[in-house]
Amino acid sequence: MNSEKVLFDNAQGERLAGQLERPPAGTPVRAWALFAHCFTCTRNIRAARVISRQLADAGIGVLRFDFTGLGESEGDFADTNFSSNVDDLVAAAQWLGEQVEAPALLVGHSLGGAAVLKAASRLESVRAVATIAAPYEPGHVAHLLDDSRQEIERDGEATVSLAGRPFRIRRQFLDDLVAEGAPAERLSRLGRALLVMHAPLDDTVSIDNASKIFQSAKHPKSFVTLDDADHLLTRPADAEYAAQVLAAWAVRYVGEPSTGVPALAPQGHDVVAATGQGYRTDILAGGHALIADEPPSVNGTDAGPTPYGLLSSALASCTSMTLRMYADRKQLPLERVTVRVSHAKVHAEDCADCETRQGKVDEFRRHITLEGDLTQEQRIRLLEIADRCPVHRTLEAPEVKIRTES
Repeated sequence: MNSEKVLFDNAQGERLAGQLERPPAGTPVRAWALFAHCFTCTRNIRAARVISRQLADAGIGVLRFDFTGLGESEGDFADTNFSSNVDDLVAAAQWLGEQVEAPALLVGHSLGGAAVLKAASRLESVRAVATIAAPYEPGHVAHLLDDSRQEIERDGEATVSLAGRPFRIRRQFLDDLVAEGAPAERLSRLGRALLVMHAPLDDTVSIDNASKIFQSAKHPKSFVTLDDADHLLTRPADAEYAAQVLAAWAVRYVGEPSTGVPALAPQGHDVVAATGQGYRTDILAGGHALIADEPPSVNGTDAGPTPYGLLSSALASCTSMTLRMYADRKQLPLERVTVRVSHAKVHAEDCADCETRQGKVDEFRRHITLEGDLTQEQRIRLLEIADRCPVHRTLEAPEVKIRTES
């Protein structure tokens, strides 16, 4: 049985209910993970179920559980707070370590995301942390209680309706959130790979929270937008997308050594690429994590762009940056520049301006769209400047040498 219900004790001796998702039979177990659900949610919310199963299919077993006083777990929710949630995560990690293996990955949704970011420092086994729609400061959730805050502060507690259900909230809950403060320093010392996932249109926890988390943490870190998903990822397609991206990212950091971070750290602007089994290649470029792969048609997994896709990206991004810098320097009313690049191998005989007349040559087609109140002369000049892009010049340079050593 791949999924089973489990019970374990928290620090107060209360029984917490969890679901253990094991990788399918025959799938090697890469690592184990803990999933922390959103505020007042349970372990069975769609996002938790979909993401846990996707991770399990990728060989990462998952324990998702109900925090104290929620779902099937014992305890009074009114007695809990953010700190007790973190304690519950530590208790879950200890149980997981005793029963199967200590967690290498923490995944947190909403307030659960803030909880895993704090719990990571107490769990030495953790190598990677992923957050979904997480607030930068735990105190952000206090805005959900605005209508009852005055009553809570006056009477010490109040019954609050959250997601259509009544919850008893005590003043100690608010006090605990305020005591947490901003986690900038803690995030800068996280010391684990970090994935931040957030939807730009999230109206419960705005995306600027994700930006603050990402900016506060150090590399390796990745940011993935969830497009027009809502806060709880209620649409099946949104939950599936988040699950697939998370699983692909997690394997890089908690999978077999051959698919982990390259042992050779890049120096300065150097690029390091490491390929294990298959074509998926992990790249560190100036401290930034990237992935390259091939499409399924040639036995790849399509986890990232092809090498030529990356090369086309370099030309497109260099072109747009060059035009942006020129327009800023000349104070031109360029509002936006979009560059589309495609690459193909074409017969030399079909290339009118190529010196080579036999075999095939590489052809990059570049389409530039300029937006803004530009004159015709300014548009023509910008298109001329596009050819001065450094990557453009490198690709067309007659003397480019690649020297290999081992």
